[in-house]
Amino acid sequence: MTDTFLAEADWADATVAPIAGDASTRRYTRLAKGAERAILMDDPEGDTALFARLSRHLRSLGLSAPEIYAEAPGKLLLEDLGDGLIARLASDPGTEKRLYLAATDALIALHRHAPPPDLLEATPRTLAAMTDLAFTCYASNAGQTPQPGTAEACATAFERVLAAHAPDTDVMILRDYHAENILWLPEREGRARAGLLDFQDALQGHRAYDLVSLIEDARRDVSPETAEAAIRHYLDQTGLPEAPFRTALAVLGAQRNLRILGVFARLAATRGKPGYIDLIPRVWGHLQADLRHPALAEVAAILHPALPAPTPEILQRLKSPCPTP
Repeated sequence: MTDTFLAEADWADATVAPIAGDASTRRYTRLAKGAERAILMDDPEGDTALFARLSRHLRSLGLSAPEIYAEAPGKLLLEDLGDGLIARLASDPGTEKRLYLAATDALIALHRHAPPPDLLEATPRTLAAMTDLAFTCYASNAGQTPQPGTAEACATAFERVLAAHAPDTDVMILRDYHAENILWLPEREGRARAGLLDFQDALQGHRAYDLVSLIEDARRDVSPETAEAAIRHYLDQTGLPEAPFRTALAVLGAQRNLRILGVFARLAATRGKPGYIDLIPRVWGHLQADLRHPALAEVAAILHPALPAPTPEILQRLKSPCPTP
């Protein structure tokens, strides 16, 4: 099927080189044909038609999502935006700040427009329900089974907090907006300097969601100075009230980081990817910082006795169900 797809797209004679994937089942291949380059995305379990639609929407806003060259069920031929991930380039404080402000500019531009039609909404109830993995995968696999009803109590408390401090669902959120999903395109200008790679799980949600995803990165330490510069830049450019926005960042950050604990534990246990467990201490640190916000006092009171800290012994236990890759 791939050979037929590439032949119909006039890329049958291209040379191929695999590209490292992500936590999903998607596979990526770089194609070269003379001076031309393209990326083959193979995603048999995903909605490639949705990815294509969202990519065209983002491009219509002047953002640098990949152009779609050809599409078929489970397959896309995409523009090759290069290898300049900002995670690899942010080697010193000055460079990091410049790259993160460019990524923030892309969010500011995105948030000036209504989300595309038919996206599911990341409502307070939806986001609160997503926290269950912290109990069913992280705590349980770590050997600490929470008391009955703890996950439900946490979801109920989270829904109240989100409804009070981050209820809006008026923008498109990309959901996995972090340094390993954003490319630096210095030859482009303004909002287009940030290349967008991972948005097929986009929802209609709160404008603080992707910014906290960017600055509370599970995969790398973002300097406090860069994180603060990104927040300040967003606020200055949008004119939003500062205190409510910072509270929304904390509340949505806690929701994200709590879910990520469970997702990483699940990836190790069910997909044989123990490397994600090594990222958990950083995620835990982000979660604890978020939980110190007064708006999250009720949630923190539920979580502190229910979730074990990621000690070396706990981390090893989380890795132990996994086959050696």
